[in-house]
Amino acid sequence: MEKEEELEQNRLNYWGNTPEEEYYSTQGIKSTKSFFTSPRGLTLFTRSWQPLTAPPRAAVCMVHGYGTDISWNFQSTPIFLAQNGFSCFALDMQGHGLSQGLRAFVPSVDDVVEDCVSFFDSVVKSDAELGRVPRFLFGESMGGAICTLIHLRNLEGFDGAILIAPMCKISDKVRPGWPLPEILSFFARFAPTLPIVPTADLLEKSVKSPEKKAIARMNPMRYNGKPRLGTVRELLRVTNYVSSRLCDVRIPFIVLHGSADFVTDPEVSRELFDKAQSEDKTIKIYDGMMHSLLFGETDGNVEIVRSDILSWLNDRC
Repeated sequence: MEKEEELEQNRLNYWGNTPEEEYYSTQGIKSTKSFFTSPRGLTLFTRSWQPLTAPPRAAVCMVHGYGTDISWNFQSTPIFLAQNGFSCFALDMQGHGLSQGLRAFVPSVDDVVEDCVSFFDSVVKSDAELGRVPRFLFGESMGGAICTLIHLRNLEGFDGAILIAPMCKISDKVRPGWPLPEILSFFARFAPTLPIVPTADLLEKSVKSPEKKAIARMNPMRYNGKPRLGTVRELLRVTNYVSSRLCDVRIPFIVLHGSADFVTDPEVSRELFDKAQSEDKTIKIYDGMMHSLLFGETDGNVEIVRSDILSWLNDRC
């Protein structure tokens, strides 16, 4: 028993100790990883997950959430989508994963948006097949807010968006109460990188399954510290901006949220659905599910969410 626990603690990947290339082969997909230099000179780590043989049905441009990265349990979703014919691409945003920057420090979300747009454009331009198929945005949590900003920056750039528990507004359940945000914003002007913002353990608030909670904690790239002053100030600014622009959203989208989400607010997803000008819009609120819909729930719940995403994509390809 002790040896099994030790092996579990030393697993190489979220799926276990099978090497990446061997695992991808067993899943019937191919994958690449490389580094991309953004227009502002940052070195950003990137990955792709693609169908092994058949031409792609669409390109899915993916953005991860705060404090996480694209190399651990995030991979489970693009692997699933690649198995179903979709080419998926993602990068570790500044200060996350293997990308350049101080860990979990995001001084400008607008710069992150530019990084993502530049990378996704380079991917499509590098492959003629991808230029002939639909392009979809996919964002989890903070990544959902970034996808919304990408759309608002270029209304015609993508054919649809999949928004998983998007951080269009920080939930009052985890947002510091007044006057703490004002105090933190003041000190962020002088020491933006200080990791001193008090907050609940987001992993505890996000992942329901005890077994998957343990796996998520094994992620060597996960940020475990307190949020930095400048990052929190920037997230507050951006979420306030996004929530004020919900009525300008026109892209076809599906927004998916758990009713028991304590990190981002499902009511704001309902507000997005109600206010958006999109003629093609879908909302799914899952009773009792938490923030990590695509990994942290039971396998049965994850399959429900995956099925809804796949059905939505199939209908638009």
